[in-house]
Amino acid sequence: MSGPAHGHQIPVREDWLATTREEALDPGQPIIDPHHHLWDQPGWRYLLDELLVDLRSGHDVRATVYIQSSRSMLRAEGPEPMRAVGETEFANGVAAMCASGAYGAVRACAGIVGAADLRLGDAVRPVLEAHLRAGGERFRGIRHIATWDPDPAMLNPAYQPAEDMLDSAGFRAGFAHLAELGLGFDAWLYFHQIPRLVALARAFPQVPIVLDHCGGVLGIGRYAGKRDEVFAAWSANLRELAGCPNVMVKLGGLGMRLPGFGFEAGERAPTSLQLAEAWRPWMERCIETFGAARCMFESNFPVDKGGHSYAVGWNAMKRIAASASTGEKADLFWRSAARFYRLPGLA
Repeated sequence: MSGPAHGHQIPVREDWLATTREEALDPGQPIIDPHHHLWDQPGWRYLLDELLVDLRSGHDVRATVYIQSSRSMLRAEGPEPMRAVGETEFANGVAAMCASGAYGAVRACAGIVGAADLRLGDAVRPVLEAHLRAGGERFRGIRHIATWDPDPAMLNPAYQPAEDMLDSAGFRAGFAHLAELGLGFDAWLYFHQIPRLVALARAFPQVPIVLDHCGGVLGIGRYAGKRDEVFAAWSANLRELAGCPNVMVKLGGLGMRLPGFGFEAGERAPTSLQLAEAWRPWMERCIETFGAARCMFESNFPVDKGGHSYAVGWNAMKRIAASASTGEKADLFWRSAARFYRLPGLA
């Protein structure tokens, strides 16, 4: 069993995942996985070896994008704002390992998104420049986690953003440097915070933004039993956000505990049919609202691995996309990700 860093992460039980095995559907469909993490936490190791096991589970994953993790591989010394650059150094090393061809054809960490405290305002510029040096041609942007809710149980203890962080003068001064350096922004926040992201996207139309994890669906705590109410509010916020042409959305993250689907409580791991039935309304609404060209499927591994296996998760997404055209499938499975993260040779 792999232990979570906090209560939002479901422990990974390999024996439980093994109770449901599926062959990959449409195994020839190229995939870029635009959202995964790597870490070595107490009781939970997910590094290149573990990632490769999942990537080799039957789907044609050509490349991946590394997204900053919860306090992963930070420098042990130096100024606090610069310590996050160690994560980019680490991810770029993994990318170089895969680029050697020694681990097969997949280009893991072909794109890298790091962490920086944008609340530093203009003082964040040296941090961003250090990320660019450390990540070289692979560094693509920043994720500054913004998840906030009145219920403390919804908060990640590693991140304590203020409710109005995205609106604050310091954050916006730092955010402005993303545009100047040609960097994008991964937005991880909850569904009721989307209006704040709308305001940010309108204020900085030149910054590419991608909304992570279907826009922060919640179904536990004070949101338990309110699925229809949450869906309605979330849908309205998505429609407003879709009016910002600089924003795209990632379809995934629904295997976490936060959405409250609860598959981890079953005696057997879920099948792709079960996942597709639960996820379809949310993912289809994203596609209807943004269009396939502005959507990309993601794994969010190993976080979502507590709820389903890698092979079964991608099978579920393939089921959801079954009626899409060939061009729409290309957008959803690889082309949107290649375009947003500017992955050479893959766009």
